[in-house]
Amino acid sequence: MDVPRDPPDAVGKPGDPGSREADWLTWKHTTVDGRTAAYGEAGEGPPVAFLHGWGLDHKAYKRALSRLVTVGVHVVAPALPGFGGTAALPRGAADLDGFVRWVQLFLDQVGIDEPALMMGHSFGGGVAIRFAHEHTDRCRALVLVNSIGGSAWTHKGSTIRSMAERPLWDWGIHLPADIFPVRQARKVLPVIVAEALPNLLRDPRSFWGAAGVARRADLTTELDDLRQRGLPVAVLWGRSDQIITQDSFEAMCLALGSPHVVTVPGTHSWLIADPDAFGEVMTNVLDVVGLTHLDETA
Repeated sequence: MDVPRDPPDAVGKPGDPGSREADWLTWKHTTVDGRTAAYGEAGEGPPVAFLHGWGLDHKAYKRALSRLVTVGVHVVAPALPGFGGTAALPRGAADLDGFVRWVQLFLDQVGIDEPALMMGHSFGGGVAIRFAHEHTDRCRALVLVNSIGGSAWTHKGSTIRSMAERPLWDWGIHLPADIFPVRQARKVLPVIVAEALPNLLRDPRSFWGAAGVARRADLTTELDDLRQRGLPVAVLWGRSDQIITQDSFEAMCLALGSPHVVTVPGTHSWLIADPDAFGEVMTNVLDVVGLTHLDETA
């Protein structure tokens, strides 16, 4: 499914016409495994756990998630370990499995004991995939937004190069243009400065360690297994994303078999730049994965 929509010039915020301030997340703190954890929460209805992308944290997505809340779901959005005020994972445990274990403990701590829709952007998508694979009984459905986990980086003829082969200089070339697209810079740049820069300064070890985890993540085996289990999965992708390349996106879809696919205009950060488009897309996606019919079938 393509959504041919260009980002609007303005996005909503509390106090704007048509804004419902009750839909905005409340920022909270708890403890997970004896260490501080920060998270946002809002809404009522079926639980949705949103996991943020690399370098950012839960607050970077506040406008997009406020649109999600209006659909009638209960959103919890933790800052993953090492980001946004959440304590880092112990040395030796800051791998994908360590993040998955932390998410399990977090959901226990905040009282999400029924199967949740797991949703992740970028690095958070990889954590969500592994969580769904390891804890299928706690995952109602999976939504992946410009997510890591596809095996391919690029191809030439019949030769496919994996994401793990992608040199750091290539990431460096595409990252600024993808994170700071010119036409969306005034929307995205303040978010990056406000959230990513403090994360880097606060805990550079976690910041760069998560980047290494993301670069090496090949989750096609887990994705194929989820396909065989019949878990509802939706894959969202910005068509100008050069961080999660088209080859990576297509490899993910291939491993999943026949997921619900939505492509939109925009780069890796499209849901931050255009929260209204994200809200519109998610209204349909939640219906596709069966989350909006729970009250009718209960």
